[in-house]
Amino acid sequence: MTPRHPRGAGSTLDIRMGDLDEATERDIQDLLDRFLSGRPPHTVQAYSADLEDFAGFRGRPLPDAARHLLAAGPHAGGRLVLAYATDLRRRGRAPSTIERRLHTLRSLVRLAADSGLVSWLLELPHDDQIAASLPEGSADVAYVLPRHPAEIDRLDLQHYALASALGANYLAPVSRPATVLDVGAGTGQWGYDLATEYPEAMVIGLDLKLPKPGGPAAYRPVLGNVLQGLPFRDSTFDFVHQRLLFSGIPVAAWPAAVRDLVRISRPGGWIELVEGATRFEPAGPATERLTELLLRLNRSTGLDSESVVFRSLDGYLLDAGVRDVTRRTVDMPLGEWAGTVGSLMASDIRALFTRVSPVFTARFDVPASECVELVRAAQVEWEEHHTTYRMARAWGRKAV
Repeated sequence: MTPRHPRGAGSTLDIRMGDLDEATERDIQDLLDRFLSGRPPHTVQAYSADLEDFAGFRGRPLPDAARHLLAAGPHAGGRLVLAYATDLRRRGRAPSTIERRLHTLRSLVRLAADSGLVSWLLELPHDDQIAASLPEGSADVAYVLPRHPAEIDRLDLQHYALASALGANYLAPVSRPATVLDVGAGTGQWGYDLATEYPEAMVIGLDLKLPKPGGPAAYRPVLGNVLQGLPFRDSTFDFVHQRLLFSGIPVAAWPAAVRDLVRISRPGGWIELVEGATRFEPAGPATERLTELLLRLNRSTGLDSESVVFRSLDGYLLDAGVRDVTRRTVDMPLGEWAGTVGSLMASDIRALFTRVSPVFTARFDVPASECVELVRAAQVEWEEHHTTYRMARAWGRKAV
């Protein structure tokens, strides 16, 4: 961004406190010009890059992004900058870069306050706040759900709903495996169940975080990132299971990820994949609105937004050289209308949208009150329309 000529040291901006929502692009541009004027060229270049990066995060032209920040006020503005800091950390930006970009925003708000444009100052988030708001995983993981203590409960609900619907934890015809791997283990509950079913087997759960406490003695957690390659030797496991990572593995990375699953499977060993579609059917307007917001978030990180992974599970296995591939789809009901499974699934999806609503507010300017009402209305729709969520399983055997 190249600074325009300021109005002069003694000039005032055309906009006044309370008029931010009606401020023109020219008005905000004048503030931005003032902010950059009189600084050394290298500082102007750095600050301009900081501001343009923030605008890119917001998905808006810079004047519009700056206006929305200033109009947000101290509380919403603080949450917005926390979301931005979290995004910078997730993208792997250097700590010095993150610090400078946040201080640039704080300085811009301070100038607006000194000019009488706003009456608040921006308080920057602490490192522990940023760490607590990070999505699950490290900087190169696209998982969109923020960390939250109750996420353990949601994932366990999801596990029990799937097990109840199928009457089993897996469909591959596995017989007395000696070694089992669960990729994307989450709370560890699937692996805990397998370790109980096969007490003589070694069951390993790979995830970015440690599982919940209380697992069987035969269960071994391993910290790892599937996008960086599985940290196991070739032909190690009799049974490899991976479930619901379409919210963490970008679409373009799926073929390589499945090939890696096959690599670590023993000849004749089984691989089973479980993934969901990206929409609910039939869906009322509140459910559609929430779904579109979530898919918009997915698209921003390269995650599936068109059920590509759901449709391609068996194809991924076949392309990786897996034999005897079988595919099965299951419609999971949402709501009390469908008994225990429907109740569990409704609790799971309600918690999902509740958990991600603050991200909708920070990223897409959806008021928190609207998110609350959308989640409430969606639950009513599930009961009225008998909404379901389609999931696919595909399994096959590595060639001998």
